[in-house]
Amino acid sequence: MLQDWACPLPGGETASELLVTMKKDRGTNILMIPPLFDEHNKFRRQMIEIMRRLDEAQIDSLLPDLPGWNESLQPLSEQTLASWRTAIVAAATDLGASHILTFRSGAMLAPDDVPGWKYAPQTGAKQLRGMIRAAVISAREEDQAISSEELMVEGCEKGFNLAGYDIGAGLFGELAAADGDGAQHLVEITQSDVGGRGLWLRAEPDEDPEQAEALARLIVEELATP
Repeated sequence: MLQDWACPLPGGETASELLVTMKKDRGTNILMIPPLFDEHNKFRRQMIEIMRRLDEAQIDSLLPDLPGWNESLQPLSEQTLASWRTAIVAAATDLGASHILTFRSGAMLAPDDVPGWKYAPQTGAKQLRGMIRAAVISAREEDQAISSEELMVEGCEKGFNLAGYDIGAGLFGELAAADGDGAQHLVEITQSDVGGRGLWLRAEPDEDPEQAEALARLIVEELATP
């Protein structure tokens, strides 16, 4: 089901953001936290597939958009990791999440007081380095001389557009400094636990029914364990 939720903004206002939910008040309600930027696009379909399998197992789940994500009307350039974390905490509280499931860099946004799982966690610093490396390669293909060090300096000083994402200086600096996933309280699910090759390595957004089934099964089994 698609609906809207009131996401808090800095300054006390709220923004109406999209919420995908499969909720029937069955007790367990898992908040999905997607990865950032291009990996979010690559995982969107897969996250819905996982939600469907959880629904079949009588487990509720929800997937909220945050400001600057997907169809949001809020500018990405004005967002920060801190504001996104605040929004996720509000989503967990307001939407009644009992657990969370993070994907890749989404682990950085996990609330400290909600149990759950982190799938193939990645740090913000590593994701940023990958995006910068891709930007340097693209520039070289167009005969433009630029280094990753120069991009890091420019990004931290005034922000930078990486792979079509307009990242402000605040968010850029936070990502550069985020060398941990920030979710030590969550149970880690590795790619080897799920099997196959990570979807983030594929060139285009995709889905993998076998991986979705495997990940959902791991969660169902752990919830059933006393």
